[in-house]
Amino acid sequence: MAAHPALERLRRGLEELEAAGLRRRLVTLGAGPGPWLELEGRPVLVMASNDYLGLTGHPRLLGAARDALLREGAGSGASRLVSGTRSAHTALEQEIAAFKHTDAALYLATGYMTNLALITALAGPGDLVVSDRLNHASIVDACRLSRARVAVYPHGDAAAAARLLREGEGRLKLLVSDGVFSMDGDLAPLPELLEAARSAGALLVVDDAHATGVWGASGRGSLEHFGLGPAPDIVQMGTFSKALGGQGGFVAAAPEVIHTLVSRARPLLYSTAPPPAQVAAAREGLRVLQDEPWRRDRLHALAARLRRRLEELGLGPLPGQGPIVPVVVGEAERALALSRALLRRGVFVPAIRPPTVPPGMSRLRFSLSAAHREADVELAAAALAEALQEVES
Repeated sequence: MAAHPALERLRRGLEELEAAGLRRRLVTLGAGPGPWLELEGRPVLVMASNDYLGLTGHPRLLGAARDALLREGAGSGASRLVSGTRSAHTALEQEIAAFKHTDAALYLATGYMTNLALITALAGPGDLVVSDRLNHASIVDACRLSRARVAVYPHGDAAAAARLLREGEGRLKLLVSDGVFSMDGDLAPLPELLEAARSAGALLVVDDAHATGVWGASGRGSLEHFGLGPAPDIVQMGTFSKALGGQGGFVAAAPEVIHTLVSRARPLLYSTAPPPAQVAAAREGLRVLQDEPWRRDRLHALAARLRRRLEELGLGPLPGQGPIVPVVVGEAERALALSRALLRRGVFVPAIRPPTVPPGMSRLRFSLSAAHREADVELAAAALAEALQEVES
């Protein structure tokens, strides 16, 4: 029987991705919170998790999730606007608002879904969204789905963002940026972006997924890091699936923003509400973050240690700062070769390739966790030194 033409086209597309070093495959790791997990029958050191504070296996989160599961069941049974909103959802949203010092908040099932909900609910035809060139894929997709006019400015260029806002037409204007960019680990120039937004009467939308729990004197994120207080014209997005050890996304903002999402955000309206166990773990993650500030201090100390070791290998200066430590190596095949060489030495760091990063910017993206030990950092640095020697010999 002849191959189906559509499947044949897909097969050729996969072959092209393979030839370019861009085909993806899932890697199955053994159970456990990490950072040491099992892969193909042997332990490997995972240096590629966003579990920044090491909370995914924290007994308080596990206990809260278990108790909620037994008390309220495995699922919520309906969307938030039907019968899926439980008292735990409302309590979590009140706690998010208190943590982020905003008047209101909304909790959704995932961070990706949260950005889709936020931008498509606020902006539409006749509106203007000004977006950083290196914003997360969820922001890029949300901008496209919104059908608003989208203007993209060079990465981190607040002056260019201000010009696009000033010259662009739109009934409503949004200036959207990651707070911390996930591939380089650098922080957005939020003071300058806020000034640009205010001069144009725009809302500033900050995706703080990689900053919440990590940056700021009390872990409240990139605004706190820059000494910026919350304000009605700032919309904060964040997730529980990184530093906070759980799952789900949130928006913390003025009531007008939250009420608009409840009325218009399709990812909220047409998705089953997050289950009680997920909500309970999220609530406990917020509490542990505030009860155990030493985790954030340890995280930054480990990140500084790894950066020093990699710079001693001649890899500096490294982009960004904090727990995301990118080693840019150029082409996809070289990144893949280094990743495989690291894995042979028991260190798991996947290669990051286009389209996640621009062509010629493939990399190894190390990410630190407070659950790592100093010995883990030393092992990773030594393994990379050997991998570089192997690949380049």
